[in-house]
Order: sequence, then C-alpha cells, then structure tokens
Amino acid sequence: MAKRPNNEALIPNPALKAFGVLVGEWSTVGTHPLVPGTTFHGYTSFQWIEGGAFLVMHSEIQEPGIPSGVAIFGSDDSLGEFFMLYFDERGVSRKYGVSLSNNTWKWWRDFPGFSQRFTGTIADDGRTIVGKGELSKDGATWEGDLAPTYTRMH
Repeated sequence: MAKRPNNEALIPNPALKAFGVLVGEWSTVGTHPLVPGTTFHGYTSFQWIEGGAFLVMHSEIQEPGIPSGVAIFGSDDSLGEFFMLYFDERGVSRKYGVSLSNNTWKWWRDFPGFSQRFTGTIADDGRTIVGKGELSKDGATWEGDLAPTYTRMH
C-alpha cells in the first residue's frame, strides 16, 4: 500500500473562511418551474477537505429529474476570486464563480446558450438557506430554475 506523503499545504485556506457557515449536513426541499406541483427532497453536505484547503459539497435529490452532484470550492488569492468546480451524475462538469458575504451565497456561470445563477440567503441563525436559481438561454432573459431551501440537520 502506498504511503501518503506528509504535506505542509494541508492547512485551512484563510480565503475560504466565510464559507465555513455552510459546513454541515442539510436537508433540502425545492421546486422547479419546469415541474409544477412537484416538491423535490434531498440532502446536501459541505465539509472541509485536504485540511481545509478546499470545501466539498455533495448534493443528492431523491426524485428523478434533478441530478445529484459534487462540487469543490477553491480560491485564487491573486485575483481575490472564488470558484466552484461542479460534476454530476449525467457527466456534466462546469466551472462557476462563487461568493459568500453578508449572509448571501451566490454562484454563477455565464456561457452562450446556457447561463446560470443562484442566490442563497442565509438566515441570521445559520440554520436555513433560502435559494433561488435562474437560467438564461440568450444571456439577457432569465427564467426560474431550481429553488431549494436548505435546513441544517447537524
């Protein structure tokens, strides 16, 4: 069995400190305008990996039609920007910009033919996040996308 080298870089990334409010396990309930009358139930977890150098998100929806996925959050300290690399069960992989400040978590992706954005409002007690997703096929007109509410389990 190969031994993992001792790596001094396995430490908390100070740039990601604000994202610590997300760490934990969350139940999710959401709606999607393309599936009216359906409530989606699922689970999302956030945890530090590599000693806190990165944050990982696992999301799972129990009903069909909404993919389960995984995302890694990281930063570019020279740009002062944050990114989320996403992959899901369909084989879709995407890079999103991400931010978290003043109890507002956002992620976005601008791409011709399919742009997305999400805003999650974090309750003052940190136990609930109300999210609103949107998508655009022309870069100008935005329509509703998945709208999840996260409730902290642990």
